[in-house]
Amino acid sequence: MDETEAIESIEGRVTEALPATLFRIKTTDGKEVLSYLGGRMRIHKIKVLVGDKVLVQLDPYGGKGRIIKRL
Repeated sequence: MDETEAIESIEGRVTEALPATLFRIKTTDGKEVLSYLGGRMRIHKIKVLVGDKVLVQLDPYGGKGRIIKRL
């Protein structure tokens, strides 16, 4: 098992946009996660707005998530 298999990705919806590209995400199972915008999304200037469905990679230690894709 390599690193990409160990990290869990989950779908959610953006509920709040915070400063410094931080977002509050409500996941499909009802949890709220504080997430930041992933590097490739910053490079390609992909905008994320409140109400967008996103794919979030969760930190294995329970910290912040990383938004990796807008659905």
